[in-house]
Amino acid sequence: MPVIGYGTYQTPASITERCVSEALSVGYRLIDTAQCYGNEREVGLACRKSGIARDEIFITTKLWACRGYRDTLHSIDGSLKKLDSDYIDLLLIHEPTGDVYEIYRAMETAKREGKLRAIGVSNFLSERYLDLINHSRIIPAVNQVETHVFRQQRKLRELERQIGTVPESWSPLACGQNNIFRNPVLMEIARANGKSVSQIALRFLLQLGIVVIPKSTNIDHMKENLAVLDFELSPEEMTAIENLEVGRSLFGWW
Repeated sequence: MPVIGYGTYQTPASITERCVSEALSVGYRLIDTAQCYGNEREVGLACRKSGIARDEIFITTKLWACRGYRDTLHSIDGSLKKLDSDYIDLLLIHEPTGDVYEIYRAMETAKREGKLRAIGVSNFLSERYLDLINHSRIIPAVNQVETHVFRQQRKLRELERQIGTVPESWSPLACGQNNIFRNPVLMEIARANGKSVSQIALRFLLQLGIVVIPKSTNIDHMKENLAVLDFELSPEEMTAIENLEVGRSLFGWW
């Protein structure tokens, strides 16, 4: 699984094919979508038209509105059809609703059948994450939650590290909230490294071992977000950014 991916949340279906095609053209190989985004078909179309071998592209999608075992199996087949693929690299439960034990059991079945390469969860904070683990056979490969410089999920990440789940960030740039792009700490570190604030915020997460999936519909920003592997933040810079933690969601969700 690549450590930097391309997110498609709130990307209208009408422009998704173009955006994903551009993302693939500049080097992204992890593409993140979801059933409720309404753009799985366009993601699949862009991947197929790219000319890049299917096994070189890592596609993540997420279940939505599933209630139990049978409807989850049907839902998985629906995503496979929309993505026009024989398998999904990573399937996540989008949020802890419905009978998550049975939903996850269906995902385990689909994984054994070869329809899914890996399975995991999204928006499962510590209590729900541990509860699922106690009722499942396969450890979630990934837990995708709100994670950015203002909400760093330290306790959850430590728990995941102990168990063996990879942390993944949605909204790694905080959706521009909390005036992130004008934050004086980030701006100073950006100047010192000759990078943008976005690149500093993404690099911070990467150095913590967090997979990031920034979203942009602008190809120049896509390139900028991808160019974060050629420098490293110092321990002092990491500490300064760690101190930006606000201890709560910026979106009032989880």
